[in-house]
Amino acid sequence: MLRYRVCKSFEVESGHMLSKHAGLCRFPHGHSRRIDVVLSAARLDSQDMVADFKALKLAMTPIVRAWDHAMAMNSADPMLGRMGADQRVVVFEGEDPTTEVMARAVYEHLSRELRSGKTYTDENGQTYRLPGPESDVRLERVRVTETSSSWAEYGE
Repeated sequence: MLRYRVCKSFEVESGHMLSKHAGLCRFPHGHSRRIDVVLSAARLDSQDMVADFKALKLAMTPIVRAWDHAMAMNSADPMLGRMGADQRVVVFEGEDPTTEVMARAVYEHLSRELRSGKTYTDENGQTYRLPGPESDVRLERVRVTETSSSWAEYGE
């Protein structure tokens, strides 16, 4: 069956430490990450859209704000306790914040948002809504790009 697809991209500057990695990636380092989310639908809504890009942007705001200019770490990383209380740290419970894990985290977040049928309000008081569970819109995949030549994807 043919489906319409839309993609919205987000950019964050973030660091991570991979405590399970034997090489240099176990040390703090950063990436200019691009996060691409792809939604699809068999039919367009009453506004002739799969989903409103603004609603998608507002749904992603918590992730983008949390991850941008933050250090992602495994909760079991022995270095976690050395991070000061004033540091921006995103903790991944029991797993290293690899690009694969980050892609799954975004996918899980957006899946919950789509099921919720939640309404979002922008800075001007305008409201937007993602298609809810009653629609056939589905989150197909999330791609997180780590470098110009490396990315991970999670989805159907």
